[in-house]
Amino acid sequence: MSKITLDYQTAEGIKDAPEESTIALAANAVIKHLGIDKPVELTVRVVKDNEAAELNLQFRSKNYPTNVLSFPFESPVELPIQLLGDLVICQSVVEREAKEQNKSVIAHWTHMVIHGTLHLLGYDHIQEEDAVEMESIEKRIMASLDYPDPYETTSNTEHTL
Repeated sequence: MSKITLDYQTAEGIKDAPEESTIALAANAVIKHLGIDKPVELTVRVVKDNEAAELNLQFRSKNYPTNVLSFPFESPVELPIQLLGDLVICQSVVEREAKEQNKSVIAHWTHMVIHGTLHLLGYDHIQEEDAVEMESIEKRIMASLDYPDPYETTSNTEHTL
């Protein structure tokens, strides 16, 4: 099984973000599910609305904060560790979405890390068939961590940060 190195960052003023171990568990579940044996490294940064909106505008031309942004790293040379890239997760968007979708906050955080990590590994949901594949993988990984289907909005599984 792969060893994951996580650089976990929180922007100034962020309070009550998930524990690093929660983030690492979600990312590692992706690596395990996909059978990646090489050591991997990724950065996860928890941000406020303004930083998320600035990055979303700069890189996606969308002028609003979004739940998760993925910035894959593609090394020009073979490295002993696979550098996946960076995830930027907007705390307020994730927490608002969890409430609106009647999900536990921690389940939604976990889903965002899984979703973003899959993007770092090349998965996307632009085409319908790709979206179906990606969602199926997300559902299986969430289930492996005892979370409900992230695309159902009626559950409220009790997990703690």
